[in-house]
Amino acid sequence: MLDVRNLNKTYSGRNRTVEALRDITFSLDAGELVCLVGPSGCGKTTLLKCMSGLLDPTGGEVRLQGKPITGPPPGMAVVFQEYGRSLFAWMTVFDNVALPLRRKKLGKARLAEVVGHALEVVGLGDAHHAYPWQLSGGMQQRVAIARAVAYEPQVLLMDEPFAAVDAQTRADLEDLVRRLWRELGVTVLFVTHDIDEAVYLGQRTIILSKSPTVIQEDLRIDLPDERDQLHTRSSPHFAELRAHVYEQIQRAKLGGPEHAVPVG
Repeated sequence: MLDVRNLNKTYSGRNRTVEALRDITFSLDAGELVCLVGPSGCGKTTLLKCMSGLLDPTGGEVRLQGKPITGPPPGMAVVFQEYGRSLFAWMTVFDNVALPLRRKKLGKARLAEVVGHALEVVGLGDAHHAYPWQLSGGMQQRVAIARAVAYEPQVLLMDEPFAAVDAQTRADLEDLVRRLWRELGVTVLFVTHDIDEAVYLGQRTIILSKSPTVIQEDLRIDLPDERDQLHTRSSPHFAELRAHVYEQIQRAKLGGPEHAVPVG
């Protein structure tokens, strides 16, 4: 579904060149949920922007269903960390969710149906006429997720979407993402700085090195498909996986590209 091949990104400025990404290669199969984690400042957001067509790579390419991404593709939606900036305060929840659907030119009745369904599945079926500023942070992020769901993407990219909410809300939103992933069959790449989240959510966890960023490890998360916050997180195998990811990130902080584990 999504293929990243030999991706490089270098920033050049006044008397300074910074290599952010170095030869990043991995792929996502249709219907996979993959997490991306690494040290702070390692280029996770840069990588996601290149993958979504919001930023041009210096080298390499990203393909969606075999077609090169040269700009934001129609089959992809992105949920950002700063939901407050992605929602328009003067527009109702309904209008915020409906905004990207305008280009699809749906009829009025179909538009209402699609937006209504998206709000229902994120638990905001009664919030159509509210404004974002009237909602809690967690509810605002649900609106941002509903907007992505309403767009009916094949691929959903999520850039540290729960970093700004409290722990209880974060747990609820994590379970919401897994439920939507199962129900909608969408391919999800979830970028996070939280090790527990990267293990709890994904089928795989891709661990990045410090900048210049390479893939430190592509780890299969062999936890049961049915997960919950209490039993999954308290299981011995969850603790083992978490410790492994933590150890790899510490190695990444100290080492960089020369300490990375080869990825096939």
